[in-house]
Amino acid sequence: MSTASEPSWDGDVRVGVRAWVGDRAEPTPEAEVPPEQDPEPDQEQVARKILLDQLTGQARSRSELAERLQRRNVPDTVARRLLDRFEEVGLVDDEAFARMWVESRQRSRGLARRALAQELRRKGIADDTARHVLDDVDPDDEEEAARRLVRRKLGSVRHVDDVKATRRLAGMLARKGYGPGVAFGVVREELAAAGRDGDVDEPPTE
Repeated sequence: MSTASEPSWDGDVRVGVRAWVGDRAEPTPEAEVPPEQDPEPDQEQVARKILLDQLTGQARSRSELAERLQRRNVPDTVARRLLDRFEEVGLVDDEAFARMWVESRQRSRGLARRALAQELRRKGIADDTARHVLDDVDPDDEEEAARRLVRRKLGSVRHVDDVKATRRLAGMLARKGYGPGVAFGVVREELAAAGRDGDVDEPPTE
């Protein structure tokens, strides 16, 4: 049974040790050292995690990744070093990204090369890389995409005259990046196939 002269143990390990061995025992140096504070996170580790998070489930251009790192205040030297390393191992590849982007946007939005070039530029893809990728776009595939767009929109011009229908449909294709020659030719043929007068000798103005 403890007496009033004995030290009480209220949960402090050091007090418990003294109660057992007596006050003659000095606490070990380790017992007097306060808990270590968590070290500051290494900038490169932080940047690497940002990059891996950004690349999870979605490819991104080098320019997009550099912008993300800049927003998180990662020093430029650290960002460049890591991005170079990610390129070396194939995790960052602007040409592969551009090809994937072009294929996806052609399929989902029916975009032509001119519109695709603008989007790649906004993604930070170098012009020579974009040209190299866009040179591989098949003109026949591009024209077929234009035809699909026009066919989907034919219902929306059912109650307007042929001249207005031609201008609206060709204008829609122009906004998708198609040149006047392709746009006007496709619209004229698709209107004719739908039993309307597609032989409208008027260039698209919208």
